[in-house]
Amino acid sequence: MSTTIPDRSDLRAGRGGMARLLHAEWTKFRTVRGWVIAMVVAALLTVLLGLLTAAGSHTSCPEGPCPTPPVGPGGEAVNDRFYFVHQPLAGDGSITARLTSMTGIITYPPPNHDQLVPGLVPWAKAGIIIKQSTEPGSAYAAVMLTGEHGVRMQHDFTHDTAGRPGGVSAASPRWLRLTRSGDTLTGYESTDGKQWTKVGTARLAGLPATVRVGLFANSPGDLTVERVGLGGSRGQMRFTQTTAVFDQVTLQGKAAGGAWSRVEVGDSPEMTDWERFHRPNGLEQSGGTLTVTGTGDIGPLGAEDGQAIERTLGGVFTGLIVVIVVAVLFVTAEYRRGLIRTTLLADPRRGRVLAAKAMVMGTVTFVAGLAAAGVAVPVCTRILRSNGNYVLPVTPLTELRVVVGTAALLAVAAVFALALGALFRRSAMAVITAVVVIVLPYMLATISVLPEGAAQWLLRLTPAAGFAIQQSIPEYPQVISHYAPQMGYYPLAPWAGFAVLCGYTALALGSAVLLLRRRDA
Repeated sequence: MSTTIPDRSDLRAGRGGMARLLHAEWTKFRTVRGWVIAMVVAALLTVLLGLLTAAGSHTSCPEGPCPTPPVGPGGEAVNDRFYFVHQPLAGDGSITARLTSMTGIITYPPPNHDQLVPGLVPWAKAGIIIKQSTEPGSAYAAVMLTGEHGVRMQHDFTHDTAGRPGGVSAASPRWLRLTRSGDTLTGYESTDGKQWTKVGTARLAGLPATVRVGLFANSPGDLTVERVGLGGSRGQMRFTQTTAVFDQVTLQGKAAGGAWSRVEVGDSPEMTDWERFHRPNGLEQSGGTLTVTGTGDIGPLGAEDGQAIERTLGGVFTGLIVVIVVAVLFVTAEYRRGLIRTTLLADPRRGRVLAAKAMVMGTVTFVAGLAAAGVAVPVCTRILRSNGNYVLPVTPLTELRVVVGTAALLAVAAVFALALGALFRRSAMAVITAVVVIVLPYMLATISVLPEGAAQWLLRLTPAAGFAIQQSIPEYPQVISHYAPQMGYYPLAPWAGFAVLCGYTALALGSAVLLLRRRDA
């Protein structure tokens, strides 16, 4: 059996042939004035509609500028509200405490909405904490017991490590310990105060020599989601409170000792009637027993707490439709005019011809999308802030991913539409199909037409999953929030959603190549 190996001249000819094909397809595109104008219009629509949306969005507070949420060590906006019983700790040391009781109240829950009930929300928290300072947003690490998620170690708002499950009672107390060694904090738990199990370790870079160490308690709101209209939903948060009882509290290291200081970190000026007229947050001390009562949450803010940067890209939706039309016409126009035969005679390798068209269309769309998103995001963000809106901060890498990802989303969608054009050879059918499988699912999922479950499945299973690449604020399992498409959350992670779109595109393009080889031009 013999095998023929192409020589270098054949390989160079192949590379040269592809280069000629790319040049020919690019020449076709740029010489059709309508296509060039349409791509410019798509970019302009993306920017202009974003500008109109930003200019029309205003936020104001009756007593001057609206308060700005604190920012955590990672640059994200955070909630940082809890009752803190503390002492200074200079250098290395540790705190150990036994938690014997954890109770709480939930105000006006459904179905009656007319009574206070005892209970703990799933992420009610009580435990021990070492914090850089009492300023909201400062670095911290904490070991805690939660309402329904057992012992956890959390640090710097976004990091969460699970310990043992279960609750607490006087008969079955939970021992907690947190040690500091330089910038490293390590959390432990125990059922008897003798045998200790490590929960997790946190490294807090830049931690000062003297920190605050002590006990804390808080409780985030009780979230109920109510269905509204055909497929919409509305979330309501209700005030909750946690009371924790600690004893056998010991500090090791250079702690002040003596009386405990107390402060409500991040005290909100907007208090509920319960907070004004019923049991306040605070500390009750009897001998060696400390009872701490608090409310609030420690964790990152969600997309519903401000304007996410991807909301400046609302015009992408309209620009995408224009891109789909151009991409389809880029291939179907040759079939309509009979020019496809000439194209295939120039290079009989039909798969390579379609690949060249896809590369040109994808590149042109990517450049146009990158220019549009690169202008819309920073400019519209400044307008939103100047109008009093709070824009949730993100890292430079996240902003870059949103901008470049938007351009990639448009480019891959364009290649998908082009592949449909090659499959159907009819402009109207290809455009309608592309709109139905990309644009329509996105609309149905995000404008409250469908129930949340159906909306999430649409954004998992259809090419519209690619829009997840624009999500800048992730879903945090340890934070209670209304995680729904209508609130800006996608069921898949950004790159996973984008991979779904790429998979559909690869399938469509491969099918188009297969049929192109089998069918007459």
